[in-house]
Amino acid sequence: MSITTLDGKRFAEMILQGADHLSNNAKLVDALNVFPVPDGDTGTNMNLSITSGAKEVRNHQSDHIGKVGQALSKGLLMGARGNSGVILSQLFRGFSKSIESKATITAIEFADALQAGVDTAYKAVMKPVEGTILTVAKDAARAAVIASETESSIDKLMEITLKEAEASLKRTPDLLPVLKEVGVVDSGGQGLVFVYEGFLAILKGEKLEINANRLSMDDLVNAEHHKNVQGHMNTEDIEFGYCTEFMVRFEDGKKTFDEEVFRNDLSEFGDSLLVISDDDLAKVHIHAEHPGDVLSYGQKYGNLINMKIENMRQQHTDIVGEKVEKSVPQKQDTKKERSKFGIVTVSMGSGIAELFRSIGANMVIEGGQTMNPSTEDIVKAIHEVNADNIIILPNNSNIVMAAQQAASVVDENVIVIPSKTVPQGMAALLSFNPTAEPSDVESTMVDALSSVKSGQITFAVRDTNIDGLDIEKGDFMGISNGKIVLTERDQLLASQKLLSEMITEDDEILTIIQGEDANDEEVEKLVTFAEEKFDHVEVEVHRGEQPLYSYIFSVE
Repeated sequence: MSITTLDGKRFAEMILQGADHLSNNAKLVDALNVFPVPDGDTGTNMNLSITSGAKEVRNHQSDHIGKVGQALSKGLLMGARGNSGVILSQLFRGFSKSIESKATITAIEFADALQAGVDTAYKAVMKPVEGTILTVAKDAARAAVIASETESSIDKLMEITLKEAEASLKRTPDLLPVLKEVGVVDSGGQGLVFVYEGFLAILKGEKLEINANRLSMDDLVNAEHHKNVQGHMNTEDIEFGYCTEFMVRFEDGKKTFDEEVFRNDLSEFGDSLLVISDDDLAKVHIHAEHPGDVLSYGQKYGNLINMKIENMRQQHTDIVGEKVEKSVPQKQDTKKERSKFGIVTVSMGSGIAELFRSIGANMVIEGGQTMNPSTEDIVKAIHEVNADNIIILPNNSNIVMAAQQAASVVDENVIVIPSKTVPQGMAALLSFNPTAEPSDVESTMVDALSSVKSGQITFAVRDTNIDGLDIEKGDFMGISNGKIVLTERDQLLASQKLLSEMITEDDEILTIIQGEDANDEEVEKLVTFAEEKFDHVEVEVHRGEQPLYSYIFSVE
């Protein structure tokens, strides 16, 4: 039977099946990572991102497809991890925005929503690269739009969309030479295909095969939320006590809506502000002490709908089983004094985290290789740092977009320094001048990124050939500024060769950060080698305890 309209219930089933199918195949997507490093986690990032979206959909069941889309968008936005997860969240944010006011959609509207998602995702990426998930999404959406001119059946339209997504995925090696060299398709594009396969299965009433070795979606959600965050704070420390959510439907004759003005005005009422708007509606989430004032302000623009106010102090008391006994003055006495700047950095390894704290970081988010922090993790850190200006150092190329997305959904002034390695993050932090103006701080820290050369030693997880190098599983690889430049069977020899390639006569300082897999005896040999061969360079050693990367080198 042909499906000509799609409602919220069926769309929710599509989302849940798409998420489940991606979860089943996350390890396969991880294995498609171009570089044979042990932290190829595209599948993991996409899986955790869409799992967050699916959880929100499950908790907000509705026959209204626009409301289901809103739930999906919100869950994906806050759960997005890594570049692939952020792009996936933007694809469905644009999709959901285009259907926000619709109870059901037709084939044409479904195709238009796919295209809207592509448009949103491309705008979110500073320098879009073809041959990636973006290309697969774009080609699939274009095929859907063309087909929708004559095809009214949504199930058949989804079949056409999936077919083109699969064809586009096969073409990705022709657009990205590195994919062709390694002999794989784009991992993010493959992840999107798995999601679309789940969509089509629901529309056709089919069951997809389940991999018995997979972790269930619930297992992943439980792993993500195993910490009781509420237990680390006191009820009386909640400054703005009411979680306030509402939508404003704009009206002629009321105040003209300007999102920037609207956002700035609302920021005076509380924190954790999120504003999402289009031509007809504005959706608001804010933690406020006087929600009535917030709603009164919103009424200046139009009618209020979908209002929800929750007492967070009562919720917290119920969760931790405590009573509110302290007075407001006591709460203020214990509140940390607000500072001009607060610095949030991402770190893998307890030693590196302590190193960042010792040179000025106010908060360190545990993450990096294999487990990128989500947008929500970074948002929570932003809110916890009590400062007028928050600086974020991602220290990983796969976390930069999540940090930028986190900055875009909060009302605080957030500066993202796009550090892609730990050495870059350290160099930027050491250049930080707390007495300067925010714009000058940003330019100085960004300039510092280019003052350091970054090197890493890790091991290959599979056989491959890349950039003319034959790499065998178990080889130790030397990575210089993100590029694999050598491979050896011996870890010490690989380290020595990498330093020889990185260090020049102009360099003055070599910092060696020792990982979990590097023993003290080998470190001593490496230091001796460096001091003898490069006698003009000062050598420093820090125990980073980072996983997967035996050594991280910083050369200045």
